[in-house]
Amino acid sequence: MTRLIPHSLLAGLIMATVTAASAMDVSMNVPGSTDAAGRKVLTFIAKDPPGVRCNGNLQVAAEVANTYRVPIQLLPSSLVPSLPAPAVFFGNQMLAADGKDHNGAVSFQMVSDMLEVEGVPKQAKEGLLFNTHVRTTFDGLKDAIKSGGR
Repeated sequence: MTRLIPHSLLAGLIMATVTAASAMDVSMNVPGSTDAAGRKVLTFIAKDPPGVRCNGNLQVAAEVANTYRVPIQLLPSSLVPSLPAPAVFFGNQMLAADGKDHNGAVSFQMVSDMLEVEGVPKQAKEGLLFNTHVRTTFDGLKDAIKSGGR
């Protein structure tokens, strides 16, 4: 017996696939997009002064560094005025950018999924951010950033 997929569900699946694919299709010239060994660099670009999305992205950078062995650079927008800010790139591939995909904000899961697909190695031992006491404090800091310090 064959089950039919409702048109609305099928259309939603197609749009989600196209949207996800389009995020990976955007490539921009990012300075320092590879390190001396030729590995792709994870680049976080923050506005001057940083806003909530920028600060949230920097917290994601800390979580990524805690888990993965990937070169990371944090750049203020004043050093790369030709690129949107906030923005996140892996090599020259845009993951998120202001006014574009995800409006410049990323999550750990989003970056982690991409790093897993790329085969980026993990740290031999995860850092302290996953220690229960440290994680509680870290999550409190992230919540304060999201709420604007309220």
